[in-house]
Amino acid sequence: MKAFHTDKAPAAVGPYVQAIGTEQFVFTSGQLSLNPENGELITEISAAARQSLENVKAILEEAGSSMDKVVKCNVYLADINDFAAVNEVYKEFFTDHKPARSAVQVGALPLGGVVEIEAIATL
Repeated sequence: MKAFHTDKAPAAVGPYVQAIGTEQFVFTSGQLSLNPENGELITEISAAARQSLENVKAILEEAGSSMDKVVKCNVYLADINDFAAVNEVYKEFFTDHKPARSAVQVGALPLGGVVEIEAIATL
């Protein structure tokens, strides 16, 4: 296994890596809507979803993969009522290619986040 890190996504906020890969797959850790340039947490839901997905994209690219190679995404929402707004942003990142996905409301997200997204992709 190999760990991956890029400065184009926020550093891990705990004892884990941004992503880990095997010979065939890369697994990203959940990405909050943290701006990697200034550490700011974005909380407006559309902008937050976009930043979370940009973070996932940057990590996948560092690992030698891409959004077109994502096979599964998990989307964690602080409020399930934000589902439609997240979908609008999500479809900008997955146009022709549509991976499997789960989306659930959780009790709370780290740092007071409103959305966290993780992905599994092929290499």
